[in-house]
Amino acid sequence: MPTSRSVLLLGATGLVGGECLRLLQKNDNFERIVVLTRGPLDYALLGPKVEHHIIDFEHLTAAARFFQVDQIFCALGTTMKAAGSKKKFRQVDLIYPVTAAHLGLEKKASHFLVVSALGADPKSPIFYNRIKGEMEKTLKALPFRSLTIARPSILIGKREKPRTGERLAATFSFLTPSKIRPIPAADVAVSLVHEALADQPGQRILESADLRRIAAEVHSPRLGQAMSREPAVEVSHPSVA
Repeated sequence: MPTSRSVLLLGATGLVGGECLRLLQKNDNFERIVVLTRGPLDYALLGPKVEHHIIDFEHLTAAARFFQVDQIFCALGTTMKAAGSKKKFRQVDLIYPVTAAHLGLEKKASHFLVVSALGADPKSPIFYNRIKGEMEKTLKALPFRSLTIARPSILIGKREKPRTGERLAATFSFLTPSKIRPIPAADVAVSLVHEALADQPGQRILESADLRRIAAEVHSPRLGQAMSREPAVEVSHPSVA
């Protein structure tokens, strides 16, 4: 992977996607940032390296030309309440990311980085976790040189429309076991950008604890060196070259 690279970002209007956009613009290694959204973005977020396009995600293949990049960040996601139905939720959290991955492969993107969720499991009895698990399973079968899957717990961050569950989780996070403790969206973004820069071949699953550890190391190298180095990150290599 060359030092200077082009990336595509999906989900820039969300917590993690918005943080990714800020970080990507600050880093000189990313020379071109293509952002696809279904609506307007705050112009304060759009710097000289950003190419912003408003598209119809229900016809994502019509935007295939924008996927000719080195790496793809996919931070798409919704809630059952916002989606309004299981069908629509599945479309946003499974169909859109998988379609984006296929388009990226067609255009020779080498690294796909995606935000999933803690507890993702294609066999889960919980619909939300099952859909996230199905997405992961499908992506793992694709022949990307590199695949990074982030599995954060409940996200903490400032939303235009606050979610009651997230507010409560943040308030009582000190009572929550570290494995499932709520995590700042900024930490997830820091970890994803870090993995994009490292650009190691193979498939990586970053659980919430991994994301916090990586973010801590990025922000405070001395602290990071003192933290546990146990291999918590699941790493494998694609079966298809």
